[in-house]
Amino acid sequence: MDTAAPSPLELPPGVVALIPMRNLVLFPHVIAPISVGRPRSLAALEHAIAAGAPVVIVLQKVPEQDDPSIEDLHAIGSLAMVVQHLKQQEKLHHAVCQGTQRVRLVESVPGFPFIAVKVEVIEEPADDSAEAQALAMQLRERALELLSLLPSVPAELVQALQTTRGTAELADITASVLDAEVVEKQALLETIATADRVGKLLHLLSHRTEVLRLSREIGERTKEQLDDRQRKYLLREQLRTIQQELGEDDGDKEEFAQLEAAIAKAGMPAEVEAHARKELQRLQRLPDAAGESSMLRTYLEWMIELPWAQPTETPIDLQAARRILEADHFGLEKVKQRIVEFLAVRKLNPTGRAPILCFVGPPGVGKTSLGQSIARALERPFVRVSLGGVHDEAEIRGHRRTYIGALPGNIVQSLRKAGARDCVMMLDEVDKVTASAHGDPSAALLEVLDPEQNSSFRDNYLGVPFDLSRVVFIATANVIDDVPGPVRDRMEVIELPGYTQEEKVQIAQAYLVRRQREANGLQEGQCDISAEALTAIVSDHTREAGVRQLEREIGRVMRHAAMKVAEGSADRVQIEPAQLDAILGPPKYEREVALRSGVAGVATGLAWTPVGGEILFIEATRVAGNGRLTLTGQLGSVMKESAEAAITLLKSRAAGLGIEASALEGMDLHMHIPAGAIPKDGPSAGVAMFIALASLFSGRPVRHDVAMTGEISLRGLVLPVGGVKDKILAAQRAGLRTVMLPARNLKDLREVPESTRAAMEFVPLETVDDAIRCALTGSQAVVATKELETA
Repeated sequence: MDTAAPSPLELPPGVVALIPMRNLVLFPHVIAPISVGRPRSLAALEHAIAAGAPVVIVLQKVPEQDDPSIEDLHAIGSLAMVVQHLKQQEKLHHAVCQGTQRVRLVESVPGFPFIAVKVEVIEEPADDSAEAQALAMQLRERALELLSLLPSVPAELVQALQTTRGTAELADITASVLDAEVVEKQALLETIATADRVGKLLHLLSHRTEVLRLSREIGERTKEQLDDRQRKYLLREQLRTIQQELGEDDGDKEEFAQLEAAIAKAGMPAEVEAHARKELQRLQRLPDAAGESSMLRTYLEWMIELPWAQPTETPIDLQAARRILEADHFGLEKVKQRIVEFLAVRKLNPTGRAPILCFVGPPGVGKTSLGQSIARALERPFVRVSLGGVHDEAEIRGHRRTYIGALPGNIVQSLRKAGARDCVMMLDEVDKVTASAHGDPSAALLEVLDPEQNSSFRDNYLGVPFDLSRVVFIATANVIDDVPGPVRDRMEVIELPGYTQEEKVQIAQAYLVRRQREANGLQEGQCDISAEALTAIVSDHTREAGVRQLEREIGRVMRHAAMKVAEGSADRVQIEPAQLDAILGPPKYEREVALRSGVAGVATGLAWTPVGGEILFIEATRVAGNGRLTLTGQLGSVMKESAEAAITLLKSRAAGLGIEASALEGMDLHMHIPAGAIPKDGPSAGVAMFIALASLFSGRPVRHDVAMTGEISLRGLVLPVGGVKDKILAAQRAGLRTVMLPARNLKDLREVPESTRAAMEFVPLETVDDAIRCALTGSQAVVATKELETA
């Protein structure tokens, strides 16, 4: 039984009931259904029905808000009449409303069970100009084009668009049927000027029409592709059936037979072969169109092409190996001897776990070429794996097959390239491996370089173990300290020091000149470089531990000769030292020792760098002040501590050196090591710092032909340091003839070439007193040191 309708409330003039909507924008001239469920909205609807009064339909700003106030509503809405009230369904009342005018909310009016607001009607001026008619025509065409792309459109809507003549009315009807966001529709409602509203509508219609057109094209194209794929599949199955009826083998069967034969011939271990056959059976069951089919084919090709079979043993000729090493490399006697020992062990125990050699030395000393010589001596393939800059663990272990474009790691790829399980594999620049977010490649190298584990190395792509125990691994590095400890522990380190000046000249005569002559197209005898010219190139234009820069400079000389021969101005070119200035320019390096001789407070030290040894000048000076110490030259913390220790030691020995205590007071000390752009650190400059300070305060210069190295203690002891051979070679390159070094480093002189030992004088240092006696010049120094001996 229906209840009686409530009596309508009387509202002041200009005040109407308001119904907020969550996601509906009602336009004027448009009929739309609404659903009302909130109590205040239901009261507003009942009032409009009972009083036959209009109601304001406004979009609220936050759809989730249940009881909005006027501040939570948009400022502009539509005045509407309730055309029909439908029955209640699940606490919702449905009604059909027709928009009549745009209104602007002015203020809320309290005291009613619904939201009552005072509104201001927005008048829309009629525009019958030619421009307005043209806009209406264009808008109608775009709206009808959009409706033609929709799957189902009511005929009444199409008729309404075709018969409506007013531009403003047509714009509102089009906006109501446009599939746009509620915010975009509210923006259209708030656009009062008809021309501006039509412009916005045309833009939205163009975008929506283009989207629908593309969607239809993509759908039709996808349907055609599916139909074509299905048709090809049916034809392929029919063809396979016909070929089976005729007794003919198709290409797939032939391919599978070839793969099966290749698997049987590859010599895989039993479990690996079983795994490969299982993958082949999976491939046979898959259709050609399956995405996994090509991946399985690639995987089986990798499995077949890897050298699984046991290698045949090749006898090792140690005498031939010696000849190869002597022919390929000059000097490096200790290194060659260790390589021959390595080959001798391989000869006596071919299946044993040989150590993994790691050649450590500055660039250009022949680390990579030594690995090639070992491969020639063993008569095995040689492959090189560059690890410089590798930061992804997958570069070593490979990617899993689940990833698109997955491949095995560099180790397995190099084995496939070598085609032999017992190849010589050089892991070049092992100290340049860096960890990243993709893992630590050096951790993956642990299994590769461990003889106890690499017999079952598992690449992520292969998914089966591979025996690496027969591979001869050789690593190279510039700085062994940069190699992670666990990796370094698995290798035997062989250090390759730099070359002396005489060795470089002989290397150039025996190898570099001939190689650069051939590289620049010259014949034997067309260009010769005298020994004196080579010596000048080594001493004046290069300063390195290896011979790479020397070979570049020889190449420049050869190109100069090639130009003369090609021009026809000379048939034979003889290079002498006098011509080098015109070819290579002025000398790049000069002997700074001579320039610094005779100056008190300057000592020559020796330093070790990753590219060989270098000389290091220690300069000290004093100015009036309050005893402050200044250190410059980009020094590390250890070197700064050595300077402080040298000052303390000087103060404790001031009396023995003939230095008055007043000379050390009220003075600021400044110690500087030139080449300030290069970081310097380490304790081995302690002796040189002490001698520079002793020279400064005693007024006696340091001998200009003496270099020194060693760490000092506060008791005056000289402690041993590292890199002695490289430092001595650097002193020889700089023209120094006397080297002072810790007495406990005399054993390292055995590593120094015989020619260098014969040409230089070495002074062992037990204490700093020995350094003072050798380094400081003048009779007063002798008296001072004698006083020290007496004391």
